Amino acid sequence: MTMKETGDIAAGRLDAGQLACQFADIAPLLDPGAAAIAASRCHYCYDAPCVQACPTQIDIPSFIRKIGNGNLKGAALDILSANPLGGMCARVCPTEILCEGACVRNHQDGKPVTIGALQRHATDWAMARGEALFKRAADSGRHVAVVGAGPAGLACAHRLALAGHRVTLFDAHEKGGGLNEFGIAAYKTVDDFARREVEWLLSVGGIELRTGVVMGRDVSLAELRQQHDAVFLAIGLAGVKALGVEGETLEGVLDAVDFIARLRQSTDLSTLPVGRRVVVIGGGNTAVDAAVQSKKLGAQSVTMAYRRGVQAMSATWAEREFAQTQGVSLVLNARPVRVLGDGKRVTGVEFEWTREDADGRIAGTGECFVIEADMVLKAIGQTLVAAGIDREILGLDGARIAVDGECRTSLADVWAGGDCAATGLDLTVQSVQDGKLAAASIDRMFARTAACAA
Repeated sequence: MTMKETGDIAAGRLDAGQLACQFADIAPLLDPGAAAIAASRCHYCYDAPCVQACPTQIDIPSFIRKIGNGNLKGAALDILSANPLGGMCARVCPTEILCEGACVRNHQDGKPVTIGALQRHATDWAMARGEALFKRAADSGRHVAVVGAGPAGLACAHRLALAGHRVTLFDAHEKGGGLNEFGIAAYKTVDDFARREVEWLLSVGGIELRTGVVMGRDVSLAELRQQHDAVFLAIGLAGVKALGVEGETLEGVLDAVDFIARLRQSTDLSTLPVGRRVVVIGGGNTAVDAAVQSKKLGAQSVTMAYRRGVQAMSATWAEREFAQTQGVSLVLNARPVRVLGDGKRVTGVEFEWTREDADGRIAGTGECFVIEADMVLKAIGQTLVAAGIDREILGLDGARIAVDGECRTSLADVWAGGDCAATGLDLTVQSVQDGKLAAASIDRMFARTAACAA
């Protein structure tokens, strides 16, 4: 086994066969028989609570009934009409707190209908066959700029294209997909699915994807407004919050987002360095993904530390349990106060135990402890990078873009959605819904303008 050592951070801790097993699909596709059995458990509820729990309002009873009847094309149409990224959402949605969490079967036998797996069954079937489920309307003569080819931007572009509007989709990366391509654990989306889903979505026509275009460097919002009839901003949160403690710049202290992106884009995981003792700081899905993947790459010990209690973690109970089954240790009520090192490389992290008061504020107890580490991954949140964007559309705190219920900003021709906007849950499915809402609002604006002109 070839080792490429940098201190205790090394590549090649596991061989190719071991890595293939570690990063295999954690939720393999249902076969037709299993799908039929799973579909038969649905009660096809009227005013179904699972639909109400889905941010994109997929008609879940309808698509499950169609799966049960063998009509996979109809099921896929139900799903993708409401959520054009339904394939990815079937893989990454926290169904345990959304549709499946609301399933009435939880109150009967404690086992919800496996909605996510059934959704993937139908959407994968349609994509594998290249089914042409949608037809673009005649060209409207309108041209919209969509900045950010992640879930919100892709959903918005798809809806606008279907309505006949031309869309230019800009993204700072070398390929589209956003977090679906760069920010989700590799074991959740195998076989280059994110790229294939983008290709399927763009195949509707009317959408031009321009990659490597950075807001503030290559283009500004003012320029986009001059050149297009409307603009939708779906730029995500490109900045990473700093720990703000001594030793943060030591070698071996990395941003978890960058670590995950490098892993997702690697063509040979055996060349990806990982520590022997890894500490991940944070309590969200990014922290879980970084921690689990560190373990899967061959780290001997991985500890995920969070400054509050388990109920405050943004990672769901299912994500937490999965991390622990993969060998990740969870340390709660611990905040970092100093990163320790030998003058060059990280050797550990000093934490202080915390407590919460009645108002939910945390305070240090004065009692500290050290977790040894040769790699530290920071996953305490991301921030908006507002370069090239008019400051007047930001919220009062400047942390997100301020929008209304239709994702409109204070500028009449600018909309925003996804993680960069203050719209709700920071989830892929919520970003898709933001893109849908913005596209519908933009289309209505064009219709009003055309009516006035007539």
